[in-house]
Amino acid sequence: MDRIILIKYGELSTKKGNRNFFINTLYNNVCNSLKKFDVKISKDRAHMYIEFNDSELDGIKSAIDKVFGIHKYHIAYIVNTNMEDIKSKVLEVAKSISFKTFKVETKRSFKGFEADSLEMSRILGGVILRNISDIKVDVHNPEVTFNVEIREDRSYIYLNSYNGSGGYPVGTQPRGMLMLSGGIDSPVAGYLAMKRGVVVDAVYFEAIPHTSLDARNKVISLARKLALYGGKINLHIVNFTPIQEEIYKNCAPSYCITIMRRMMYRIMEKIVKKYDGYIIINGESIGQVASQTLTSMNCINSVTNIPVIRPVSCLDKLEIIDIAKKIDTYETSILPYEDCCTVFVPKHPVINPSIEKSIVEEEKFNYSEMIDEAVNNLNTITVTSNDEEFSDLL
Repeated sequence: MDRIILIKYGELSTKKGNRNFFINTLYNNVCNSLKKFDVKISKDRAHMYIEFNDSELDGIKSAIDKVFGIHKYHIAYIVNTNMEDIKSKVLEVAKSISFKTFKVETKRSFKGFEADSLEMSRILGGVILRNISDIKVDVHNPEVTFNVEIREDRSYIYLNSYNGSGGYPVGTQPRGMLMLSGGIDSPVAGYLAMKRGVVVDAVYFEAIPHTSLDARNKVISLARKLALYGGKINLHIVNFTPIQEEIYKNCAPSYCITIMRRMMYRIMEKIVKKYDGYIIINGESIGQVASQTLTSMNCINSVTNIPVIRPVSCLDKLEIIDIAKKIDTYETSILPYEDCCTVFVPKHPVINPSIEKSIVEEEKFNYSEMIDEAVNNLNTITVTSNDEEFSDLL
């Protein structure tokens, strides 16, 4: 039987003047995700079509499940748009499976066809009932639904419906810089930003020798998992050691985390501008730790005019963990390698820091040149979804 993958756009269909831009971006992303498979991909304003080899179907499904912008897809049988061919194909499909109850749902976009949708469903239901014994129609809770879409050039028959990842295709929004730590939250934040079409680069702050090479490799692994959803990711590694040591040498212990985050935001602003980004993305969740109270966020955020997007800010930890497990970052995130945000946590960090007090603490050391040096000496690598080793960085 000739089959095809029939992709439906969902939210993309609501676009008007820029609809073609969204569809073309999705098309390019699907092509990139399936470049290792023997497929032929085509599109129109309502659907995308993938011709495939049966032996590669499972791999193809796994790949397109990670492409944002797809609402649903079906593995559909192709048939000529005439009554006898459709009846014959539906019966052929029905005889190839086992079921006791069924219904037929027809959508007729080709208004020149001889029967309307309801009439066609009754005709096809009758064909199935007459030729297969011990079955009956159940329109409310059938074991099997035969979906028939009638179009002018050809028609489609399918039994299944697979949910896509939804959202917008990556690349329909410009670049954002993700503060990617080794924790659970920031990879989820990156995933959710990509779901809205944002091209994501990642920034990792490391403080060797206080943090380890294992911690760096953990972040590279997380970036690789995110690359499955958004293509390649540029990972910018910041040497944060000199700044962090100055903070803990000179500043009041309770304010060290606040000052550290303010320094990170200053560095992020410069990286965003350097690489033509538009936003900072991070995994902050309101109230989760001392630096994520609303007072802390306001104090830390005050050092930059770049918009800061916090996709998980209103999710609780269990909700974030559920998404992390879904996108396969959770097990990597819980590996016991500390990042620079956890290695120097004071016993009693300030929960409601003031901007004025933060400025006083920052004046205890000369950070401007250190920030410029950190940005000018970024270690940048391009991470893909392939299982590559970055031994040259170690």
